[in-house]
This record gives sequence, C-alpha cells and structure tokens, in this order.
Amino acid sequence: MVNSTRNVTKPQDPMLGRVVAGRYRLEARAGEGGMGVVYRARHVLIDRVVALKLIRPDLRGETHLRAWMLREARAANRVDHAHIIDIHDIGETEEGELYLVMEYLVGTSLSSELAKGPMPLARAVDILEQMCAALARAHDLGVVHRDLKSDNILLSSRGGRKDFVKILDFGLAHLAMDPRLAPKGAVFGTPEYMSPEQARGEEAGPPSDLYALGVLFFEMLTGQLPFRSNDRDTLLEMQRTAPPPKPSAIKPDTLPAAESIVLKLLEKERRKRYQDAHHLHEELKALQRSLPATPWEVQSSPENAAPPPPPPPQSPGVIEWANRAALFSRMVSRVYPTGNIPPEIQTGMVQAWDLASRATRLEGEVASHTRKLESLERRGRALRAEIGRKVEELAHEESRALRDAAGEQQEAAKLRELVLVAERAAGTAKSQADQAAQQSGSGGALRAIYERAGAAAALLDARREALSEREQKAQVKDQQARDLRRQIEELRAQLARYAEALEEDLAAGREKVASRTREGLSFEKAFSDVSTLLLNHLKTKPEARDLIQELMSNMLAGVQGSAQRPMSPGGPESRGP
Repeated sequence: MVNSTRNVTKPQDPMLGRVVAGRYRLEARAGEGGMGVVYRARHVLIDRVVALKLIRPDLRGETHLRAWMLREARAANRVDHAHIIDIHDIGETEEGELYLVMEYLVGTSLSSELAKGPMPLARAVDILEQMCAALARAHDLGVVHRDLKSDNILLSSRGGRKDFVKILDFGLAHLAMDPRLAPKGAVFGTPEYMSPEQARGEEAGPPSDLYALGVLFFEMLTGQLPFRSNDRDTLLEMQRTAPPPKPSAIKPDTLPAAESIVLKLLEKERRKRYQDAHHLHEELKALQRSLPATPWEVQSSPENAAPPPPPPPQSPGVIEWANRAALFSRMVSRVYPTGNIPPEIQTGMVQAWDLASRATRLEGEVASHTRKLESLERRGRALRAEIGRKVEELAHEESRALRDAAGEQQEAAKLRELVLVAERAAGTAKSQADQAAQQSGSGGALRAIYERAGAAAALLDARREALSEREQKAQVKDQQARDLRRQIEELRAQLARYAEALEEDLAAGREKVASRTREGLSFEKAFSDVSTLLLNHLKTKPEARDLIQELMSNMLAGVQGSAQRPMSPGGPESRGP
C-alpha cells in the first residue's frame, strides 16, 4: 500500500494508445482480473466503445488458461441472456496475445454495495432473482459459471431500472459438451463462495452455482459471509462440513421465508438443495409477491453517481484529410505562384491527395463490411435468444414434471408401505377365517370373522389400486420429462451447430474488417508523415501564415479528440510537427 502522504506518480500503461487486432484502440485501463487486464477501448472505424481483456503477459504460455478464456466467450455468447455480459469478439493478435472484446459496462460491483452492510430484503431478492434467471438459462444450455462471487456481479442502470444485474467473468465456465480442460482433482474458485463438492475437488455442476447464490443471499441479508477464516484450508473444511449459521441469528428480523431459501441453498448435500434454478426462481418470485410494495431505492447523490460512458466520436474522420490536403494546396499556391515547386513538396502534395482519396474509399468499404458484420451479429443474437427462450420454457416444464414425478413417487412409496400392512392384515384375517371354517362355532362369530377378512381384502385391493394410480401418474410425469429433455437436447444441438457456423462467418467478416483497418492505419501514418513534411517546409513562409494558423487549430482539435474519433491523423499513433 502506498502512503497517501507521499506524492507518487503512477507509471503510464505502455499499452494505452495501442491498436489491438488492427481495430481496437486502448483508451484507458479499467481493471485487472485473475487472467487478464481489462481496458476501455474503441473501434477505430465505428462508434463502438468496448471493454477489451488481454491475457496477462506472464500467462501467455499457459495453454490451459488460454483455453479457458476462449471458452469464456463461447459459453457466454451461446447463453445470450440480458443479465450475462455480451461478448462481441475474440481472437489473437499478430503477437499471439489472446483478446476478448465485451460490452462496456458502467456500474458498481455487488461487493462494493455489500461493503456498506446488509441490504433491504426487497433489494436483495430483486438482485438474486435476476442472477437466478440468468443461471437458469445458462444451466439449461450446459454452462456452469463455477466462480460466482460478489466481485463478479455488476449492478448498473438500464431504462430507468436500478440494480440491473450483469454476471461477469465466465473465465472458469464449463461447457458440458467440451473435453475437460482442467486437471482432474484441481480445486478452482473462491473459497468463501465454494460449494462443498468443489471444496472436495469434485466437478462443479449447477448445484454448485446455487450454493454460491446461497452464500450471496446470506451476505446480502446479514452483511457478512456464512463461513469466515483467514486460513484457506480451514475455510474449505468449513464449506465441506460445518453447518451454516441461521441468518436470523445474526439479523433477528430476517423473514422466515427468506431464511428457509438461504438454508436450502446452503445444504451440504447437492440433492437437498433446489432441484434446479427454475425451482429456486419460482420460490423467489413467490417471495417477491409476498413482500410489501414499499420501494427500497434511495436516490444516489451526484458525487456517488456512476460516471457516464465516454462520448461518441465527434470528428468527421477521413473527410478531414481532404480538407487538410486542400489547405496545403492553397499554401503551396501562395508560396509558389509561378509553379516552381520543389520536387519533394510536389510529391508530398500528390501523396496527400492520393492518401485522402484512398482512405475515403477504404472507409466506405470498411463501413460496408462492418454493416454486414453487425447485421450478421444481430441475426445470430436474435436466433440464439429465440432458441435460448425455447430451451428455457421447456426446461421450466421439465423441472415441474420432475418435481411432480418425485412427488408421485413419494406418495407411491408411502402407499407401498400401507399395501404391505394391508397384505399382512388381510393374510391374518384370511387365516382366522380358514381356521374358523374348520371349527364349529356360532353363526354370528363366524360371520364376524368373514366380514373382517372381507374388509381386509377390500382395503388391500383399494390400496393396491391407489398405488397403481400413483405409479402410473409417476410414469406419465417421467415420460413427460424425458420427452422434454429430448426436445431440449435437440435444440441445444441445433444451437451448437448454428453457433459454429456463425462463428466461422463472423471470423471471416472480422478478418476483412481487420485487414482493411490495418491498411487504414498505415494510411494514417503515411498521411501524418507527409503532413509533417509539408508543414515543416511551409510553416516558415509568411505567405502561408494565416492558413498555417487555421491548419494548426484544426490539428489541435484533432489531437484533443483523437481518443474519440475514427481513423484520423493527429491520433496517438501519428507524428505531428
């Protein structure tokens, strides 16, 4: 930690101003995660501000980590849910650096909000419900996050709605159909949020994400974690074996229904937690409906408000090149009215006009390729969202069918016990009737024995019939769940095939844009060089003084807006006079 009383200048990140993959200019360092550094970046030719993650230089040789990062994009993109961060692009630079381009988000992390203390129940349930909806879709498509924690949840504003949740960093996400990339028995994740099975080194599944939701809900309700220790091994052992404390023991006014949800999520045995995220989502929605309609939102003070996103480009781009070439032509005409122009200046003028013309044509080509690429992305996103919604609907029905089948099976198990009791009673009554028939006795006593035997047999038949009905209902529900699972798997396979084909088309389109953009950047440097040559020659000529001032004003405006505008001289990579 740096002493606040010392004036220490933080070194400038050498990556700032660099253009990654020929099209993303790094504008500011936004943060650093376990596997990469995140920058705010801007596409140099289109109005798109993005977050760009570069894998850490010291991890470039770690092929399994690179594979995880690639999988992060595929997993998050395939899910395509409003509460999961959007992935725009992924690839490798010419230097072999892996990059991931995501939507640029402005907001606060859930961990920052939790640092302020417990949340109102309505707010906590609202946040948890959004996370649950996103995970339901992810799990339906075979994606498990594996590292849910408060740092990975961003709260932003969208359409006037506060606390709009975005789940970040699927860096440890796992596509069920992919080969295993992690070493067997490896323990990954954050110990404070790690499920018992993860703490044992077992494979994480959907129940592991639900356990993490339980930790987050506990933390939102009480302001503290259920298990705390400075020692990692002790903390893992607590996750494996220690019973969780009741939230009401820490915050006595905790609603019993909320506490019940927390404790069920924090069950040590997977089968005792919620069957799936759909089941949890139903209970959260029911809890929301039971809460008073009092708004919990508190208006933020201006000094605590999240900063607005960067403004869009304001520069006319390469159109300015032609304006500058025209200014240079006017200067040359004034300085050399008889036409006795030095050869290098004449060549520079021709080159400036040629570069301006070629850059204008190139910008039109890139714009056309970009529009096609964005159209393809929109169609792909729409189809992924449509398939995702269908899968989600089917999975919700499957969840209900499986729960109904389990309920019928439980009732059938109870009836089987009753049938056994009835069989023993009927057997005993029949034996008594047979013995009575062989012995002489009064008619009334014999009749009573036969009546008891008949009643026992009738009860046995009734219970057997009820058992048969329950078993048939369970079979129907089981078959319904199997049919729904088959439809889900067919849709998932369809989505996988489409995603692979779409990625090929997108990769081809992105390469076209990248190659044209790299060409444009070379034009940018060449135009900057020829501008410097002409300016150095003409700035000492008094005939061009007013035009020089006009040009310098334009170039100064260009430098100030360089981080906000597409392909234009005077940017971070150009060289001025």
